[in-house]
Amino acid sequence: MTDTNDDYVYDDASGEWISATEAANKARDAGQIEVRDSVGNLLADGDSVITIKDLKVKGAGQTLRKGTVIKSIRLTGDAQEIDCRYEGIKGLVLRAEFVRKH
Repeated sequence: MTDTNDDYVYDDASGEWISATEAANKARDAGQIEVRDSVGNLLADGDSVITIKDLKVKGAGQTLRKGTVIKSIRLTGDAQEIDCRYEGIKGLVLRAEFVRKH
């Protein structure tokens, strides 16, 4: 039975939308690097995260305040970095130790 509150991500390999939990399990089974947030939760493509402290963004002249919600993250292949989109900031990469899963 599928949880109706689960987020869905697009699986490039199958061309279908799958649950974020299923995508995380699939990535783990494929031997990809596990990315964990500041409290140890496993992160997957498409997850939403919250910043746990104020973060100065180099080159943007902007600060992401504690509690900022970042939606639809992408994993980079590095165990400590996640690729994010946030209005007004292009190419935002955050360290996983400064966010927690939303």
